[in-house]
Amino acid sequence: MTTYFGVIRTFAVMRVYLDNAATTPLDPEVFEAMKPFMLEDFGNPSSTHAHGRKVRAAIESSRKKIAELLNCTPGEIIFTSGGTEADNTLIISGIHTYGLKHAITSPIEHHAVKHTLEVMQKEEGIQLHYVRLDEKGHVDLNHLEQLLKEHPKAIISLMHANNEIGNLLDIKRVGELAKSYDAFFQSDTVQTMGHYRHNMKELYVCGMTAGAHKFHGPKGVGFMYIQKDHKIGQFIHGGAQERNMRGGTENVTGIIGMAKALEIAYRDMVAHERHIRGLKARMIEKLKENIPGISFHGDSENLDRSLYTVLNVSVPESDENDMLLFNLDLHGISASGGSACSSGASTGSHVLAALYPESKRGAVRFSFSKYNTTEEIDFAVGKLMEICRVPV
Repeated sequence: MTTYFGVIRTFAVMRVYLDNAATTPLDPEVFEAMKPFMLEDFGNPSSTHAHGRKVRAAIESSRKKIAELLNCTPGEIIFTSGGTEADNTLIISGIHTYGLKHAITSPIEHHAVKHTLEVMQKEEGIQLHYVRLDEKGHVDLNHLEQLLKEHPKAIISLMHANNEIGNLLDIKRVGELAKSYDAFFQSDTVQTMGHYRHNMKELYVCGMTAGAHKFHGPKGVGFMYIQKDHKIGQFIHGGAQERNMRGGTENVTGIIGMAKALEIAYRDMVAHERHIRGLKARMIEKLKENIPGISFHGDSENLDRSLYTVLNVSVPESDENDMLLFNLDLHGISASGGSACSSGASTGSHVLAALYPESKRGAVRFSFSKYNTTEEIDFAVGKLMEICRVPV
């Protein structure tokens, strides 16, 4: 702030939010749907009186809405605190329920999967098998089938879209392989829920996971889909909530908001996907035009094999790369270097380390939402040019 002859001028930094893979802003429609259950309809859904019955009906209506969107039955939807709890539940309870001894996964899974499987390996002797990845980071499906031949009736945990580089998995083909070898296939779909349509009648997936805040819903709530023929045991004990699957009073406002957010996402998906794909394509084009040596991690330029909301940029090697995210923040750009769940850690991305172990290039993950604009994309590219000291 500077004063000239008594006139106060404030120099505000324009802020652009490009970290939507970490969390998305709450949709105003979602907030309006939640408000009555914050202020008026406050009953405990487990209570049998009128206040409780009204809230129970709202929860079950939300469950039915989500099931309709996913083309499954309401009994296959279990509400959780988010994607991490859902991943933990499906993996740990799946292994226990079916007495599984082998797990097949990849080295670039989200920590909610990676760390859970490592704990199961250490504490219960589960044998971990890692499927090979190609040079772009895609799962080698031939190697996956080879692992299944050697270890049928394993648990497979592979994410639908990687949260850092955006690579998409052929979830339908993996499901077919899992069915052929009687495997328990669990997929972290946190990054794709609300951005792609999931028709559970067409997929062989035993379990999937979602977090509402990734598709403009509230934080602290999610759900897991559990296919009706692959029921698993309870993970959180203490009550008979969620069909005896998850003890504890339900996050009522979160559930209401999540169902509304998913409904909006499906309603407007075509238009929003077109808009966001355009933003990603524009950023790729502008970066390639203006920053020599720029490249992209994963398969980002192949928009059919990459999550359209995520772009992981590989910046030319520089002594200042350690300060890249800090400098972007100073310039008004909120972005990420990988998973937000590790943003406070000193270690780098395990995803990039697995794919590019010798690389010394800087990395930044830009991720987009329906609220971003072309002007914001151009602003971000311009600021990255400044940071990379590209002559104008």
